[in-house]
Amino acid sequence: MKTSIDIQSYDKVIIAFSGGKDSLACFLHILELGVPKENIELWHHCIDGKEGSKLMDWPVTEDYCRQLAKAFDVPFYLSWKQGGFEREMLRNGQKTAPTMFEDENHNIQQVGGTQGKEGTRMKFPQVSADLSVRWCSAYLKIDVCATAIRNQERFNNKKTLLVTGERGEESKARSKYAIFEPDRADNRDGSKVIRTVDHYRPIRDWKEGRVWRIIRKHKVRCHPAYYLGWGRVSCAACIFGSKNQFASLAKINPDQVEKIAAYEESFGVTIKRKESVRELTAKGTPYSTMQEKDIKDALNEEYVNDIFMESWILPAGAFGESCGPL
Repeated sequence: MKTSIDIQSYDKVIIAFSGGKDSLACFLHILELGVPKENIELWHHCIDGKEGSKLMDWPVTEDYCRQLAKAFDVPFYLSWKQGGFEREMLRNGQKTAPTMFEDENHNIQQVGGTQGKEGTRMKFPQVSADLSVRWCSAYLKIDVCATAIRNQERFNNKKTLLVTGERGEESKARSKYAIFEPDRADNRDGSKVIRTVDHYRPIRDWKEGRVWRIIRKHKVRCHPAYYLGWGRVSCAACIFGSKNQFASLAKINPDQVEKIAAYEESFGVTIKRKESVRELTAKGTPYSTMQEKDIKDALNEEYVNDIFMESWILPAGAFGESCGPL
């Protein structure tokens, strides 16, 4: 697909970078379109926050993203909901937590958390295309990103392009997403603050094979979870995870699955609605492709491998179970 937008006209191109194959493909595609590195920023939303929770994500993800940005010599910024997934899930008659983000100088800023309605969750996000019940995407990624853009003066009176990696092959709902539209942080018609922010999904119509081809072309080593056998890298304990993924996670990090199972029991509401995580895990078979080195890499908070792989190898999880959004 050729883009019909003037991508060179933007002052900044922000790539929402999860560390997964699709956001990586977006980044490499933007580079191939000729956008100068100094105009690109990689933004990573920390699902578990930065306050100590280790409930959902892969321990290595944040540093993998950081080291990749360093290898390509592009700026890297973090943002998160204070307390992350766990605090939001445990809301009980409370307001949602503040949004935290790094500004241009990597100083941590805090916004929100003092207004809005008090609410109660006390259950996991539900497996649904509806973001009001699958609240993890909305509260921990989409809203966090928009808040970070709106609350930095450096984006005022400028043109900003936000790039995300949704692909239509993943789900019927995603196949209908607009490739290009104004972002929710946009305020180009504002009377006091003018802020132009467009949202671009350049790989919406890509098939998975094209994603792997561009990664192979640039010889980039993928997130360790792909080498373990995961076909999609979101949270390690993603609510869309299959029985085999949960069985695999239980084998390499049993405490993580046990904590999730205990929360399900305390809430009296399961993630999958018709079966508990314990039941799902018991039905699954751990991936036979999991090797000790890859397990260690995925569970390490520091990423210790080279970003580039001279003899590039297609990871075991490629074209496997993706288990993504509906």
